[in-house]
Amino acid sequence: MGGIITRVTLVFPAMLLRFFLVVFLAAAAASAQPSARLFDQVGEMMSTLSEITGWRIRRAVPSQMLSKEKFRQFVETRMKQTSTREDLRVEELTLKMFGFVPQDFNLERETVDLVSEQAAAFYDYNKKCLFILDSTAQGGEQRVALVHELAHALADQQYPLGKYLRKGSPDDDGATARQAVMEGQATWLTWAYMSKRAGGKAEVPESMLAEKKQSTPSTDFPIFSREPLYLRESLVFPYDEGMRFQDAVFRKLGVKAFDEVFKHPPLTTQQILHSESYFSAQRPVNPQLPPLVAELGKEAKRFRLLAEGSVGELDHSILLRQFVGDREGRSAASHWKGASFKLLEHKQHKYPVLSYVSEWDSPESAKTYFELYQRVLRGKWKKIEVATESAAEMAGSGDSGRFQIRLAGTQVLALEGLR
Repeated sequence: MGGIITRVTLVFPAMLLRFFLVVFLAAAAASAQPSARLFDQVGEMMSTLSEITGWRIRRAVPSQMLSKEKFRQFVETRMKQTSTREDLRVEELTLKMFGFVPQDFNLERETVDLVSEQAAAFYDYNKKCLFILDSTAQGGEQRVALVHELAHALADQQYPLGKYLRKGSPDDDGATARQAVMEGQATWLTWAYMSKRAGGKAEVPESMLAEKKQSTPSTDFPIFSREPLYLRESLVFPYDEGMRFQDAVFRKLGVKAFDEVFKHPPLTTQQILHSESYFSAQRPVNPQLPPLVAELGKEAKRFRLLAEGSVGELDHSILLRQFVGDREGRSAASHWKGASFKLLEHKQHKYPVLSYVSEWDSPESAKTYFELYQRVLRGKWKKIEVATESAAEMAGSGDSGRFQIRLAGTQVLALEGLR
C-alpha cells in the first residue's frame, strides 16, 4: 500500500539529521570549512559524490534557502497537484478501514503538519533544484542536509526520479520500495561522503548499520510523537531500511550497486527488508480476490470501486506490531508472499467495504496470520460481536459493519463493512 507521504515530496527529516550528527559530527567537523558559505561547498560535494558513485555530473544544481512558511506552502501546493480531494479521501478511508489510523484522523492536515515539522531540506525533481530550510541549524546540520539532497540531484541526472517514482500504481507496495531506494541511497551516500571527508572509507560505518533506529515518540518532535505508527514508519522506513538495503547491494556489487537499484528496482518492501529476496529475484504473489457477486449476490452491483492495490510485508508488519506486538508481528509478517485489496463504496448509502486477501509461504504461517488478524479486528474496533467462529472462519459485526474472515490453505480472506 503506497503511503501518502511518499507522494508529496522528497524530504530529509530533521529527526534523522540530528541522530546522524550526534554520532558523527565531531569527525565531520574536522574536515569542514566553517568560514565558507554553505552553497560554496556544492561543487566539492558533487565531485566527491561523483567519485563515490562513478556517475558523471551533467549539470549544476541550483540551491537556495527557503523559509519554513514557504516550505509549508510548497507541501500544500504539491499535495494539491498530486492528489485530488477525492484521492485524499479514499487514501484516508483505506487507512481507517485497515485500522492504521483512528476514525477521526485527518490525513491531509496531519501529513502537512508532520512533513513541515520534520523537514530540513528537499530536492524538487520537477524544478531540478534543491532547498535548505532556514530553520535547519547552521553549520554541520545544514551541511549534512545539503549532501543528502545533492545525492538526490546526482541520481536524478542519471535516472529521472519523477519517472522512477511513477512506475506502477501509487497504491502498489513497490512504490514504497522505490521510495526506499531513493532515500536509502541518498542516506548511504551522505554517510559515505562524511566518512571519506574524515579520512575513512567511502562507505557507511558498521556501527551505523548495526544501530536499529525506532520510530518511537520523542518530546523534541511533538507532531511526530502523536502520529499513528503507520505514519511514523512511513516516514522513517525509506531512510533506515533503505540505507541497509543499499549497503547490502553495495557489498555484493560494489560501485555497480548505484545503477543496479535503478535499472532493476526492488518489487516489494520485502525485498528492502530482506535483501536476499532481491538478489534471488523473488517475485510477489498477486492473489486474486473472489468476485464481489460471489459474496453479495445481486447487491454487488450497488457498489463502486474506490481503490485497489497491494499490501506488502511492511504494511502487515506495522499492522501486527500495532495490535499484536513487535516481535510476534515482525516474525509473522516475514512469511508474507503477497496480498491485495479493494475498497468499495455503496453507491447510494456511501458506506465503505474492504475486500482483502493475503498469501503466506505455508499453511502454517497462514494459520498464524489468520489467528493474529482476529486480534487485529478486536484491537481496531471498539466493539465486536462474534456470530460464528471455527478453526477456519470467523464472522460477526464490528464498528464498520458485518465482517467475515476465513482461512483457505495458504490464504486469508477478509470482507469487512457489510450492512
